[in-house]
Amino acid sequence: MNKYLSAIEPSKKDHPLRKDIRLLGKILGQTIKSQEGKRTYDLVERTRRYSVAFQKEGDDLSKKKLESILNGLNSYQTSVVIRAYCYFSLLVNIAEDLHHVRRRRAHERAGSSPQAGSIESALYKLDSKNVDISSVVNFFSSCTISPVLTAHPTEVQRKSILDLQKEISDLLGRRGREILTPTEVSQNDELLSRAILTLWQTRILRELKLSVEDEIENGLSFYRSTFLRELPRLYGEIEDRLSVRGGDLKTQDSNVFFKMGSWIGGDRDGNPFVTSTVMEHAVERHHLVLLEYYIDETNNLARELSQSDWRVKVSDELVALANHGGDDYGHRKDEPYRRAVLWIHSRLRKTLDAFLLHKNSKVVTGGGVYSSASEFARDLSVVHQSLLDNNCLLIARGRLRTLINAVRVFGFYLTSLDLRQHSAVHESIVDELFERGLGKRGYSALDESVKRSWLLSELSVARPLRSKFINYSELVTKELAILDTAAKLQKRFGSKSIENYIVSQTNDVSDLLEVALLLKESGGLSLGDNTESTFNLVPLFETIHDLRNAGRVMRDLFSEPKYMNLVRSRGNTQEVMLGYSDSNKDGGFLTANWELYQAEEELVKIFREFGVRLRLFHGRGGTVGRGGGPSYDAILAQPPGSVDGQIRITEQGEVIASKYADSDIGRRNLETLVAATLEASLISVRGAGSELDEFRSAAHAMAESSLKSYRELVFEENGFTDFYRQATPIAEISDLNVGSRPSSRKPSTRIEDLRAIPWVFSWSLARMMLPGWFGFGSAVESWISVVGEKRGCELLRKMNNDWPFFHVMMSNMDMVIAKSDISIASRYAELVEDLDLRKRIFKKIEDEWHLTTEWLLKITAQRYVLERNPALSRSLQSRSPYIDTLNHLQIELLNRYRSGANDEQTKRSILQTINGISAGLRNSG
Repeated sequence: MNKYLSAIEPSKKDHPLRKDIRLLGKILGQTIKSQEGKRTYDLVERTRRYSVAFQKEGDDLSKKKLESILNGLNSYQTSVVIRAYCYFSLLVNIAEDLHHVRRRRAHERAGSSPQAGSIESALYKLDSKNVDISSVVNFFSSCTISPVLTAHPTEVQRKSILDLQKEISDLLGRRGREILTPTEVSQNDELLSRAILTLWQTRILRELKLSVEDEIENGLSFYRSTFLRELPRLYGEIEDRLSVRGGDLKTQDSNVFFKMGSWIGGDRDGNPFVTSTVMEHAVERHHLVLLEYYIDETNNLARELSQSDWRVKVSDELVALANHGGDDYGHRKDEPYRRAVLWIHSRLRKTLDAFLLHKNSKVVTGGGVYSSASEFARDLSVVHQSLLDNNCLLIARGRLRTLINAVRVFGFYLTSLDLRQHSAVHESIVDELFERGLGKRGYSALDESVKRSWLLSELSVARPLRSKFINYSELVTKELAILDTAAKLQKRFGSKSIENYIVSQTNDVSDLLEVALLLKESGGLSLGDNTESTFNLVPLFETIHDLRNAGRVMRDLFSEPKYMNLVRSRGNTQEVMLGYSDSNKDGGFLTANWELYQAEEELVKIFREFGVRLRLFHGRGGTVGRGGGPSYDAILAQPPGSVDGQIRITEQGEVIASKYADSDIGRRNLETLVAATLEASLISVRGAGSELDEFRSAAHAMAESSLKSYRELVFEENGFTDFYRQATPIAEISDLNVGSRPSSRKPSTRIEDLRAIPWVFSWSLARMMLPGWFGFGSAVESWISVVGEKRGCELLRKMNNDWPFFHVMMSNMDMVIAKSDISIASRYAELVEDLDLRKRIFKKIEDEWHLTTEWLLKITAQRYVLERNPALSRSLQSRSPYIDTLNHLQIELLNRYRSGANDEQTKRSILQTINGISAGLRNSG
């Protein structure tokens, strides 16, 4: 039990939540009893009672009894207990998510002030700061807000499990929203019991490793559940709220301010399974899912628009559209709106048929087929305008407006697929192309200045560098096929279907110019007299060194006239991606956060100098160690000028399901992104005053000290890699079928080659959470020793109160420390075979954890962690008995497995504990 957590009394507001949890727990218990027998049910109940007693009261006798029971379980019993706790965690998640929705609805019904993170709250703040409505309208006319879904191996839930969770959520939600009759309650009970029974009987783990195609389908499920319906409605709400204030957003239809993005099927960095065929499949699936949605919606719209021209007037354009379908409508001949929409519906069906028949060739036009989304939008606008002009405003504001907004947001492409590849791969390809095409050898070994000269020279000529008569290596053939296919897909589905090319590990200007050359070879870019490109070239700065070097690289890029011509051809906007995961793995929590902040400040300065608009792409993961935490707070904590209406953010791993599987919660998260971007762009943030220099100086000194402590442990401490690989389930995580991507970039055991996601995930499961805090305590201690405790504490508390950047960092670390447990972590450390190694390294981790926690409490003026977030504290404490027990079982199973008991049941049980602990912690990877 984490000694820095304090028991929180239940809140009256949480009574409905406790009621839901008791109901779901009762049904789960009945299911276990009916399926596994009373003896097994009693076993699960005993472990639960002892675990709760120990967690709440620190009862050592209960702890001993619990450990005795757990250590004596056979394989079957172990599996049942694990499954029971896994499913209980999932059910608690459902209840908590519903409770958040319930509380928000109650808040709105009470007529209270708008909740922070809502559009209305943001507009109120703008009103209070005397920001005029024209500035708000201008913001929406030019801003870009884009969450980008990525496939990463921390989403451990199968699609079947997610579907059952949605069913249970809907049934439970009905009980809270409706007054049910006794018969309806009984029916609801039975449906819940049936769903939970199915959940119990459904395999938790995947039998086979996910393919990229599976990940694509998983990603598309969130469009069906949330994005396709909620994003267009959000557009409508923003239009209405601005209209009330005298602003007209409808005149700004040319700009799509909220755009969905995806890496699933386009991210090749370290994933050999993403090929040109897979990428084509991804874009085609996007188009197909969208067409099916449009077809369903126009069918529903046709049912609704039953107005007779005996009762309403219609425009001549509407009549012409209605008459396109011929005269065979019979009883519908006086219903021009319905006939017009049915014609639109038939055109969509023809478009779908043409797509299915000619999937591998150019889209067929003519014969009623829509050649573009703009044609579809024009037909819808005819219907919409006729309703507006003929006293049918309420009808125009219904499903039709939502559909028109959907076309604005999604076009015919649904989401823009980003391409990503590592800079070292591009260098190898260009090296081969120069050697095979021009006989110029040794490109990779050249100095940077010479590389630039070669690249710019080749970019200036129109002839291709490659030849169809040369047999290139497998790498070159594969990568060029991807770019050729991307160019083809842009022509089929529009340039927005694949718009961004991200260069991982960008170190210098040549890394961007190499991609420009490869795009030129595929026809996607020209740097001649009329510079054109169908791609945005996006550098990704990931390591501490790269972040420190980002400003210099961008200055050099903008100093190159040919590249500046390219930027101007792309709307004079340059996107830059910042990597939170690798920078953390490279330099630790505090240093990574500070270097990211400084890099943004430097980029803002350089972009202003060159007159280029900056769009930052934040590569944030779910857990704090990878940049996670509440998106609203994170956006507001960005340096002044770094948002400015332009922001893209990755949504990764299990966070996607927790944010967007439920449409109500998904809608709230989408709204929060807009509200935060609006506030960050138009309102001056706190901490920008005269004290900022002093704040920055303190942060810089502590970051330097933290970097030293972190690297001394992770990269310089003898035996650390062995400790890490034995004290965490990193090896077993690699066996869990959670994603298509390998856990390491190279086949090695080096920390440098390990991907940041499994690095963070494994520390989370072992409850050490090291990437989310290590180095902070010793850094503060070192800085305090120089400036003095009294002055230092006062300044740090002022930084926490007045500087959003530092406050959010403290808040996120508060959550991480609460979710960690050094006592449980010590049990994982016992898995390390070398006793001296175990004691030496774990003592460093334990000492730093205590030091960090104590300074966290001093700086935030809390008596215990999460004192200022009682809701999360209660949630963690209610889950802890189950998470802690799963940790205990996992340790025992790892011991058995590593001692030779590598039977399938043991391995499966280990993987189930990984699943259950992840579900309980929620943002674990």
